[in-house]
Amino acid sequence: MQAGRDTFPARWGRIRRGPACAVALSVALGACVPFTTTQSPPVAPTTPSAPAPEPAAPATEIETRAPRSGAIAAHFQRIEDQRLADGLLRTDPRPADLPFAARDLEEVFVRVALHDEYTFMNNRLRERETPSPLRRWQRPVTLRLEFGDSVPAVMRRADTRLVNGFAARLAGLTDHPVRVTATNGNFHVLVLDEAERRAIGPRLRDIVPGIDEVTESIVTDLPLGVSCLVLAFSRSGTDIYTDAVAIIRAELPDLSRMACYHEELAQGMGLPNDSPRARPSLFNDAAEFAVLTGMDEYLLRILYDPRLRPGMREREARPIIRQIAQEVMGGES
Repeated sequence: MQAGRDTFPARWGRIRRGPACAVALSVALGACVPFTTTQSPPVAPTTPSAPAPEPAAPATEIETRAPRSGAIAAHFQRIEDQRLADGLLRTDPRPADLPFAARDLEEVFVRVALHDEYTFMNNRLRERETPSPLRRWQRPVTLRLEFGDSVPAVMRRADTRLVNGFAARLAGLTDHPVRVTATNGNFHVLVLDEAERRAIGPRLRDIVPGIDEVTESIVTDLPLGVSCLVLAFSRSGTDIYTDAVAIIRAELPDLSRMACYHEELAQGMGLPNDSPRARPSLFNDAAEFAVLTGMDEYLLRILYDPRLRPGMREREARPIIRQIAQEVMGGES
């Protein structure tokens, strides 16, 4: 912590995972598409006093080596191509083949909004689902979109349009103010390539004063198996969000990058967990959908219903959730 500045006694995060090959955070998503990079062969020492060549890193450790951005972009393009071939990254938000009822919506909301996917243990982020209180924003959400110098102008324009439109959609679904701003945002969305993200520490400390080293390292040391993430904070230590930071890899191809915007911005509103029961939904590790679905819209509406309050836990909130789920589903149980 930085002395003399606001500190953050509470922190919550959401990580969107990549392929099932590189790191422990990944999950099985069908065929495994390994990341590869070229390395020059070691040169044999010419004298006995010359140091031995450093061995090449094994493939399972490649995420620690900061490969060139072009190689990373090619890697994620292969991942997207494979997912599409497997029928994933769907863009139909209301699929007829995945009907759900109010009781399904109730259960999914409890799993996604009232449980955390990760927990901090011994100053390390570990995957462990735990019950949590309901958390959401109270003040207006002002999204600040920042691009690294590596991001081309055409991509900046397209992504800015996407985020502006999605912010308006979030505002309409939650009946809570959400807008994009050019200055003084409280929800920062950083689009960075590998080198930019690894060097983002000073900027993180600037936009989130008091951020600790462990949380900072989650961003700067992001493994290749993670496509994007969001971290939300409370300055007061309550269950009300005051700040958030989303990280989007600039190397992601268009569809995967759009999926990251949809999921991380929606998750940053207060939906921190994934569940295999969440179908059709973005909040499922299978990467089945690339867009906010009809179920996800209902989850956001429930989250910001005034009958629910930050700090509520499942026992108190579930009867209210059940009632709201039946209402938004038109009474269908």
